[in-house]
Amino acid sequence: MRILLVTDAWKPQVNGVVTTLVELQQGLTALGHEVLMIEPSGFKRFACPGYREIELAWRPGREVARRIDDAALHDGGIDAIHIATEGPLGGAARAHCLRRGLAFTTAFHTRFPEILARALHLPERWGYAWFRRFHAKSSGIMVPTAGMFDILQGYGFTPLRRWSHGVDLGLFEPVPGADLGLPRPVFLHVGRLSYEKNLEAFLDLDLPGSKIVYGVGPLQERLQREYPQVHWRGVVDRSELARIYSAADVFVFPGRSETFGLVMLEALACGTPVAAYPVAGPLDVVAPKRDGRDGGVLHDDLRTAALQALEIPRDRARERALQFGWEPVCREFLGHLVPAMPGADMAVTKPTQNLHKLVG
Repeated sequence: MRILLVTDAWKPQVNGVVTTLVELQQGLTALGHEVLMIEPSGFKRFACPGYREIELAWRPGREVARRIDDAALHDGGIDAIHIATEGPLGGAARAHCLRRGLAFTTAFHTRFPEILARALHLPERWGYAWFRRFHAKSSGIMVPTAGMFDILQGYGFTPLRRWSHGVDLGLFEPVPGADLGLPRPVFLHVGRLSYEKNLEAFLDLDLPGSKIVYGVGPLQERLQREYPQVHWRGVVDRSELARIYSAADVFVFPGRSETFGLVMLEALACGTPVAAYPVAGPLDVVAPKRDGRDGGVLHDDLRTAALQALEIPRDRARERALQFGWEPVCREFLGHLVPAMPGADMAVTKPTQNLHKLVG
């Protein structure tokens, strides 16, 4: 199958959406599918307001249209189109697909309406209304957790499809003897230092041992100044993360507005139990006492969760992560795709069946 994947989030950006999409591309390729990418490189770009390390494509409409048409006219055509993000590239691809009568699926990776509500002091329902319009023409909106499914359903999004995310169980596995040279217990957080991450909820906790944070972001200077007792380690190569997760006693995830929370899954894969709030994301990833394979503790009091998580056996945390291998996640993704040309059979679309009649 030839799949066109459109995303505003891509390397060298460092975040959970990029990691998920890179793993998806590699997993689909390993299953024998061809993935064609439309991503920010090759476009004129500008810094995203409030997230200057993220560069977005500037006025990409004409070039996106050309790339979609060229891909469709190439030998083999396009079997399916997936628009992963709601940024300029995603918007341009959506508009062109609607003009051409091409079907596509979308995904809801980030709770931008809640982030915008905090940043701009606007009602959340306004943001969700805009995003609902973006996804309204999708043949399937892929959502990573049951919690997010319920939230979006409540805001009138349709048609929703459950699509979990995965973790590289070969890269993220326990590293015996890993140590960060800090007094134990070690409470770890890995993630972007920005206001939507609710990081102060972790930094303010009265916990024994050490707190350590890996990551950068717009709040970095202020947080480092206000919490000098915390060990701030910046960004490390992805290959180092397994050792870091393995050296921690508990991974603390203070976020309340995540769609999934991939870093929790990476920590669990390394045998490190998770402490988090019982909200969408952690409820699906950590799953305490729901199926006997809980990987941590969820509690409305994050300190209680962190201290109780010290009692979770590391092998049980790893066992929870084993439920999220990438091959079944990729197959689930494939099951939600739709033929780009209505009425066409998946994996047999040819140029003469698709855009020849549309582009002349």
